[in-house]
Amino acid sequence: MVAIAFYSITGQTERFIEKLQLPAHQIDDANPKYDMGEHYILIVPAYQDFMMDSVVDFLTYIDNKKNIIGIIGCGNRNFNDLFAQTAKKIAATLKVPILYLLEFSGTSEDVKNVRKIVQDLSAGESTKTVQKPKELRGNISFLSDFRD
Repeated sequence: MVAIAFYSITGQTERFIEKLQLPAHQIDDANPKYDMGEHYILIVPAYQDFMMDSVVDFLTYIDNKKNIIGIIGCGNRNFNDLFAQTAKKIAATLKVPILYLLEFSGTSEDVKNVRKIVQDLSAGESTKTVQKPKELRGNISFLSDFRD
C-alpha cells in the first residue's frame, strides 16, 4: 500500500483523512522530522508559506523528498489562483505530480477518487497513468505550470 502523509492546520485536511479511512502519518508541528521510509503521497492544505514550516522540515528530513510520488491539495475554491497553492508550489519545486485537488474536507466523491488513486499506485501504476480528475486535465491556466 502506498503510504500517506498529511498536514492539517484547521482540521479540514484531518477530517478528509478520517473519511478516507486509510493509514496516514500526520506531520506534527512539535516533531515534524519523521522518516516515511517508503514511497508516499503528501496531502496538504493551502496556507501562507510561513505556516508550512513543519511540512518543509518533514520534506527535507532524510529521504522524504526522494520518496514523495505525488501530492494532493486541499483548499477553498473561492480563493481562485490561491486554491491549493501549497500543493502547487511543492509539486513545482519537487517536480512531482498533483494527483488530486479537493475543497475543504472533501466530498464522498473525493474520498472515492483518492482511494482509487491510492489503490492504483499501490498496484504499481505510474503517477502518469493514474486517472486524475477532469480539473487536472486540459488547459487550465493556473495549473498549466504544474501538470505532469
